[in-house]
Amino acid sequence: MELAHSLLLNEEVCGQLGDHQRAAFIFEWLSFLKRLLPTADRVEMKQNQKNLVDQLTRVLMGSPGPPTRQLLSQCFALLYKIGDPFLATITIDKCNDIIRSRDDSPSFLPTRLAAIACLGAIYEQLGRLLGKTFSTVVANLMKTLKSAESQGRYEIMLSIEKILRGLGPSALPCHRDVYKVARICLTDRAMPVRCAAAKCLLELQREAVFLWTSELENMANICFRAFEGSNYDVRVIVSKLLGTILATALMAKQGTAPRQGPWRSSLEEVMALLWGGFLRGGGGGSFLRASGDMLKRGSSVSRDVRVGITQACVVFISCLGSKWLEYNFMTLLALVLELVSYPRVIQNPAEAACCRCCISFILRATVGRLLGERSQVLAAKEICRVIAKQKMAVDATLSDSNMENRLSATDVAVSQHILVCTLQELGSLILGLGSTAESLLQDPSAGLLDAVTSVLLDPSAVARLTAAWCLRCVSVAVPAQAAGLMDRCLERLTALKSCPEAVAGYSAAIAALLGAVQHCPLGIPHAKGKVVLGLAEDLLRSASQNSRLALQRTQGGWLLLSALMTLGPAVMVHHLPRVLLLWKCTFPLSIQELHSECGRGDAFTWQVMLEGRAGALCAMKSFFLHCRDLMNDEVIGRLLAPLTCAIALLTQLPALIKCYGTQVKNASVMFRLRIYEVLSLLPPKSYEESFGILMKQLLSDLTGLESPECTGLTLLLSFCHTSDAPLLGLATSDTDHLFIEEQLHSGSGAGAGSLEHDPFTIHQLPLDVPLPLPPSCCLSQATVQLFGLLFPHMAGAQSTQILDQFSNSLRQLKASRQQNAHIHMASALCCGLKCLGSGHRGLLPEDVRKPALRLLLGALESGSEPLRCAAAEGLARLVQAADDAAFTVSVTQINFDKLKLVRDAASRSGHALALGTLYRYMGGISSPQHLNACVGILFTLSQDSTAPEVQVWALHSLSLLIDCAGAMSHAHVKPTFSLVLRLLLTVPSAQVEVLQSLGRCLNALITTLGPDLQAEGPFRSLCLMGCAVMQDSSDCLLQAQAISCLQQLHMFAPRYVDLSSLVPCLCANLCSSYLSLRRAVVACLRQLAQREAVEVSEHAVTLVKDLPRRDNSLLDITIKEIGLEGALFSLLDRESDLQLCQDLRETLSHMLGSMAMAKLSHWLKLCKDVLSASAAETATAAAVETYQEEEGGDRADDDSIYTCMAESGSPFSHPRWSTRVFATECVCRIIAQCESGDPAHFDMALAQERRLQESAADFLVLHLADLIRMAFMAATDPSKPLRISGLQMLLVIIHKFAALPEPEFPGHVLLEQYQANVGAALRPAFTADTPPDVTAKACQVCSAWIASGVVSDLVDLRRVHILLTSSLGKVQAVKEVQSQLYNESTITMESLAVLKAWAEVYIVAAQSPKQDEKPAWLLQPSDPSAQPPVNPAGNGLLRLVQADLSTLSRLWLAALQDHALLNLPHEYAVQLPATGGTFYTAETAEQARRHYSSSWAAILHATALWLNSMGFIVLDEGPANLSRPVTPTSMGQSTSLASIRSPEDINAERFYLILGISMEFLCSPHSDSQMENITYCLHTLHALFDVPWPRSKIGNDQTLSVELLSVLHRLIVTRESPGVQLAVLELVRQVVCAAQERVREKRHSAEVDDGAAEKETLPEFGEGHDTGGLVPGKSVVFGALQLCLCVLVRKLPRLSPKLTGSNPVSSRPPLALGHGDYQLVSAALTILSELPSICSPEGSVSILPSILYLLMGVHRELLLQPPGPALGLAVSVTLQALRVVLLSPMARAEKCQGAWAHLFRCALNTLMDFWDSEEVFHGVNEISRLTILTIFLRLAGPEVTTVQPLLARSISKFQGCLECKDPVVLSQTYKLLLSVFQSPAAAVAVSFIQVLGGALVGHLQAIEKRRPQNTEEMQAVLAGVRALETLVSTAEEEHRSQLVPILLHILISFLLDENALSSASTAARSLHESALQDLMRIGPQHSALFKALMLSFPSMKARLRAAIMGNQENMKAKAAVCPVLSKKSPTIQLKTNFL
Repeated sequence: MELAHSLLLNEEVCGQLGDHQRAAFIFEWLSFLKRLLPTADRVEMKQNQKNLVDQLTRVLMGSPGPPTRQLLSQCFALLYKIGDPFLATITIDKCNDIIRSRDDSPSFLPTRLAAIACLGAIYEQLGRLLGKTFSTVVANLMKTLKSAESQGRYEIMLSIEKILRGLGPSALPCHRDVYKVARICLTDRAMPVRCAAAKCLLELQREAVFLWTSELENMANICFRAFEGSNYDVRVIVSKLLGTILATALMAKQGTAPRQGPWRSSLEEVMALLWGGFLRGGGGGSFLRASGDMLKRGSSVSRDVRVGITQACVVFISCLGSKWLEYNFMTLLALVLELVSYPRVIQNPAEAACCRCCISFILRATVGRLLGERSQVLAAKEICRVIAKQKMAVDATLSDSNMENRLSATDVAVSQHILVCTLQELGSLILGLGSTAESLLQDPSAGLLDAVTSVLLDPSAVARLTAAWCLRCVSVAVPAQAAGLMDRCLERLTALKSCPEAVAGYSAAIAALLGAVQHCPLGIPHAKGKVVLGLAEDLLRSASQNSRLALQRTQGGWLLLSALMTLGPAVMVHHLPRVLLLWKCTFPLSIQELHSECGRGDAFTWQVMLEGRAGALCAMKSFFLHCRDLMNDEVIGRLLAPLTCAIALLTQLPALIKCYGTQVKNASVMFRLRIYEVLSLLPPKSYEESFGILMKQLLSDLTGLESPECTGLTLLLSFCHTSDAPLLGLATSDTDHLFIEEQLHSGSGAGAGSLEHDPFTIHQLPLDVPLPLPPSCCLSQATVQLFGLLFPHMAGAQSTQILDQFSNSLRQLKASRQQNAHIHMASALCCGLKCLGSGHRGLLPEDVRKPALRLLLGALESGSEPLRCAAAEGLARLVQAADDAAFTVSVTQINFDKLKLVRDAASRSGHALALGTLYRYMGGISSPQHLNACVGILFTLSQDSTAPEVQVWALHSLSLLIDCAGAMSHAHVKPTFSLVLRLLLTVPSAQVEVLQSLGRCLNALITTLGPDLQAEGPFRSLCLMGCAVMQDSSDCLLQAQAISCLQQLHMFAPRYVDLSSLVPCLCANLCSSYLSLRRAVVACLRQLAQREAVEVSEHAVTLVKDLPRRDNSLLDITIKEIGLEGALFSLLDRESDLQLCQDLRETLSHMLGSMAMAKLSHWLKLCKDVLSASAAETATAAAVETYQEEEGGDRADDDSIYTCMAESGSPFSHPRWSTRVFATECVCRIIAQCESGDPAHFDMALAQERRLQESAADFLVLHLADLIRMAFMAATDPSKPLRISGLQMLLVIIHKFAALPEPEFPGHVLLEQYQANVGAALRPAFTADTPPDVTAKACQVCSAWIASGVVSDLVDLRRVHILLTSSLGKVQAVKEVQSQLYNESTITMESLAVLKAWAEVYIVAAQSPKQDEKPAWLLQPSDPSAQPPVNPAGNGLLRLVQADLSTLSRLWLAALQDHALLNLPHEYAVQLPATGGTFYTAETAEQARRHYSSSWAAILHATALWLNSMGFIVLDEGPANLSRPVTPTSMGQSTSLASIRSPEDINAERFYLILGISMEFLCSPHSDSQMENITYCLHTLHALFDVPWPRSKIGNDQTLSVELLSVLHRLIVTRESPGVQLAVLELVRQVVCAAQERVREKRHSAEVDDGAAEKETLPEFGEGHDTGGLVPGKSVVFGALQLCLCVLVRKLPRLSPKLTGSNPVSSRPPLALGHGDYQLVSAALTILSELPSICSPEGSVSILPSILYLLMGVHRELLLQPPGPALGLAVSVTLQALRVVLLSPMARAEKCQGAWAHLFRCALNTLMDFWDSEEVFHGVNEISRLTILTIFLRLAGPEVTTVQPLLARSISKFQGCLECKDPVVLSQTYKLLLSVFQSPAAAVAVSFIQVLGGALVGHLQAIEKRRPQNTEEMQAVLAGVRALETLVSTAEEEHRSQLVPILLHILISFLLDENALSSASTAARSLHESALQDLMRIGPQHSALFKALMLSFPSMKARLRAAIMGNQENMKAKAAVCPVLSKKSPTIQLKTNFL
């Protein structure tokens, strides 16, 4: 195909190809030419124009296919537009000649069609440049139209449309002629021709004024006729035509001809035209002139017409726009509702329901889509007025006794339909508005609640039920109304029990409100359920007291019980016994009693009884659906008795119906429906003994159908595979018109759904208005469903008998009844086979297969498409259930044989589909030959152009084969590609279903090839060509498939998908009227945005800039202004499809992740625009004014901050609250993304500096004001979800920006200037009417703000602090709240949120004075939100909290006790208090658990800190005023029980409560998301053990200590956070400290008690006792040692021989350690060094080897680390740990002194070995080794250090270091040597002096020859001098006289003469001065020796004298300079003489 990429066609290559390859080659060349021409050089074009024209003409004459001719026409047009346009006349003449040709052969038809297409494209591009030649062309086309076939008519209409578009006003002379032919084509029998004609007329109406003036009525009638028998595409385009013309007629465009008075249309006239068509269809005559007789005739208008007119009405209103709708809504509403006032549309329930659906669709598609939230509120008010007006009219009619004033029955019926429509729209509006609708509910002028509740008394059942559903919408949108509405309805129902309408209406309302609780997280008070149950019982008991009310009370009672089940098991568990009793009393107690009651009663009695039992069964169904957790064996057993009687009653129903007639018959239908639904939810085994009765009744229902209502799609759709839906003609399933289009597929006679069919659906889960189908239709579905469940449980003989009965019944029926029965039977069998296949119940017996196969094969050849589809599915399920290879082959062969024999399209299509479904469920046919045969047959069928239906089904089956076969189908990929491409290039564009099937095949091929598409080969280019063909199609579904294929191709081979052509295509279809196309576009954009978001955005903007002005849509303008992301935001705001909205959010999230950092301002402005265009401007402004009044003039400068009005230039017009919520989430994502980016995002000074350097630089901190403003706008919005999102955003801002300093004002932070904003945003959340979840979130923000340290002034801090104080008052409020709106668990949520907020504030306040006292290794928590920054207010904040601390502490303890009780295992549930806890009730314990789980950790930490500050001292301050009585354990409060308990008991209770909660959580933290709580627990325990009393408790309980160590060990193994591990080690240290204190106390007590006893008789204290054994799991020492070992080995793996091999010193290099690692190692070593102190002497000997091994090993590993400051700290800790061990009292204990000495010697020897065997970093590490050797030499004792081999090796190490050239090492060696010289062990000191003394003197004597050149060398010399001086001082007296002269001689040698001193280095002069000072100090101490030395060495004396004299002269010179400096005059003279 690459050879086709040239300007001129490569005719040589083209001529060598076959026909099909040539067609593909030409198509590829034309595609390339189309892309090339707009960018080609005009000069080159003109040079090659003639050749190009010739080549294109030859293609034209070559019979091109539909896609090729479209490309050909476009290339002709582009060529003449870019090149010489005057040559176009030649082509035009050529085309005219072709069209006029008399050749009518099929082979010439493609050429004629191509010529027609070329004429349209040329005129579209050139237009008026071609002069008046168009008249001839148009006349020629019209003449041809008269004799053209459907393809020709289609192409001619499209061509005329393009001619009109190109000519514009110039085509005026031919407008009338075009209109005449187009109106004829608009009613053509071919649907594509109708579509083309409608498009032509749409273009014509732009300039032809007569269409919407004089011909308006005729146009309307033509459109009505076009709707008759139309498909979806025709209805869409014709409704667009009709709506556009009517809108133009109502409001003419600027610049058109002046409109004459007679032609001016009003809104009333336009709507009259539409409703006339709705009533009469396409019949002629004006509606205004229609006679009364016509209106009285029976309706013959098809639903196609009515659906089309409904869509046209929506288009009409949409064209007029949202502003027009706002201004004219009142009039429009009245005119729309007028439709139901005509008797013809409401003459039967089905027609009335359909009409109501049409009106609801009009209102929903206009009011719900076009209006913003504020306008929707106004519309809702208007609807309320209409409802009130209608209800007043009905009430007046019912109450007025004057017959003249009373309305007729028809008027009352009209009123009920108006009420239903308005109530449905009102409920939908309120649902969409959400909590924003609260202002509407509170508006007294609207009177919404009064108007809706008044309808509950309406005589119409459907009106009452719709009003109940509307109240449900109110409670879902505004949950605060639920409890009030329920109370209101309960009161009214109790008061009006004697009114049938009141009982029915208010019971439905209560049921609807109960069903709404499923959507309200805040719930309703628990007591409401008990009240409803009592009322339901009362209704059921009193039903028999009044026959007039019996039916309503029975239905109402069971409706209430059914709705009560939706509250879930947490509520129903308390009421289940009463409900079970009601069920028991409703049914006979035995079968005998059932038989006896059948002989009693009349028709009404049996109607009431059946309705009551149906209601009871419906309550059971609701119980099974919503209370599954309560369905144990006992409950099911108690329910089986009434169910058995209900099943037995089924056998009596025929006799009752025969006896009592229709009245009982209708009730029996509902009873059967309910019993079938209930049994479908139970395990079939539980009612196995009733199978016979049930199956007999099911067969009767399936074979003896009395009403053929439920047919076709209604029944079969659920049994067909989802991938087969396109075969069923369900093109409307993915459209915006689904609601109205369903009226055409609901089955003949079934009518539209309506609430009156099943009132029990009022409480079901879906939010949309329930529209159940008639009971008879639902019964058919339930029958099939239950049969499918029971069929797998039947024996083989029974199954055979059942299937034979099916066959016999079918043979006895004829015509439509036979087909209807066939549908039911096939559906039932398919359902049974489906259950059999999915349930794995064993193989299907062979005797069952044959009748089943016979039934399915018969259905497979049916004329019903759904039946064939279900039969193919059932056949595959049959083979799957049989699981027999031979049977599979035989079934496949049957299909092969049938396809060879049958010739009708239905049979061939059914058997073709069966091949694909067989392959789908069998996982591939066993042999490749079968696959080859299947593919071969399907290939043949796919090419049968005479039967498009067969092609569609065969191609669909082929796509299934390819998709399911996977790698097995690779051999067929190439021929399949060829077939698909060939058909795509040849199939007429009108055969859309065939093209869509080809698209599915192409998608399957791409999926099969997958990554292989990246390889070289023809497949990729074939894929792209196929996608190009589908993209050029006018069918939106085919375009969607093309986009999906390109998306798949992009996933597997992204390099080969051209985004520059794909993205424009996506953007062009982003606002398509077809939902399926929009879904495909957004799904593709979502995938592209994951990797190439920037390129996608750039391509989108480039596309819009290049578009001509006329093509610019609103979306294009949006892209120009705010980019593709702005357009996606706008689309998100308009869309209602859930999947599409989700894809839009994900796309925006991907784009934000890729682009936000680079375009920060753009994204923030985008989110700001969305939030600024809020519907709450007035409310926000009012809140601001209120705040300003409260604050007075202090905040006058902040006025601009609170301005939240929408900016004038905002591209968004009143976005929905959900869109604004997403915008706040996007801002939070931007903040999180910036956190991991450039540090300047959170540094104002750095950001400003970078901005000066680079003007384009952008940083988040520069937009802080906008962030605060957006958070403020969101937090103060009326929408509750938006308020919560705004508060969350504010919380994020506080956490991220709290610590940022203000560079312009040092000492201040950036957020300090926004105190007013934060306060104003938080204040509305603490009002009395605020929902608890909002207040809970606000409390979290308050605590973060107070604890952040932003506000340092306590006066300013009190503004927010007072909010928390007020909330604390609510927590302490009186027990019962009279006006409780929500569930009791919300009180728990709010109370705990308040307590948690106070806890977080107190934690910061209490910890701020202690920051410096924390251990070095105890880090802050890893989560920044866990421990906010320290408050600079410090003690001031603590004083604020201190005032309420007494109350808080009691509440905290009570909350912790509640949490502990709720966390008890289920087996201890009986121990829970019967009345609940302090903050929860017993009934809401389950709901309360999650609130405690989110709050307990901070409360626990705060409580521990409070107890720490109190020192566990119990203060009796009186009980806090709690909202409920405290639970039995009073936690130290002064109650009657606590007053008699000792402080010790109270402290122990508190201690074990805190310790138990902490350990219980630390034992099983669930995930890393709990890291904050883990940190809280560890800090809690740390604060707890800081106090002596708790530490003594843990120390005295060794079992508890060991358990705690085990928990900490598990935690340190499973958590990698350094902060957590350090905190764990600190806790271990505290546990060891507690054990030390216990051991010391016991030893001291023993010494005091046994002071006179012998020392040997004292008991041994400490672990190990007298044996030294440490038992794992019982030893604190062992647990601590194990934990420390774990830490050390994880950080230093070479410590473990198991990890490094047999040799502990591995060749593997050590792991590099970080700062945190060094801290962990240091903490572990500190703990290790303390362990011997808690052991007995024998026990210490047991652990000392391990401790010394670890100390030596860690020291060795540390020395292998690169030098650094952290390493030095770790080494010093290691040395200190060794000192602690060496100085341990156990080392001197008599019982273990020898063992300790031996181990010390071994350790010292190990140290020497390590020294000899390893390379280390010299310098610091060398010094460290020498230091640890010195520690041993000084502290280990003579029995260790005086051992000759060790002493000799030690001396050699010092000797080696003395030879080091590094002055630092040498200096430290001298210092350590000095320490050794002073060793307590005289033998050690003497040995070192004897060996190293001479070397020391020699080193110092050598200094005279080489003076120090730097400070380090000078320091080394001085250290040597000090060592020698120490040696002299420690020498014996007889040797000192010899050593002092040596020292003096060395010191004098350091002195310099006067000449040398002046030129000496600084280090040498310093040494000179130091030596002189030493001589002046040492000389007098040894005066005799000094004098003798001076006399013996005159030169020394002279040098010393010169040095002393020089020093004196220097002193005199300095003394002379000082007075001069002191007398210096000041630099600034003060003037004293002013004269």
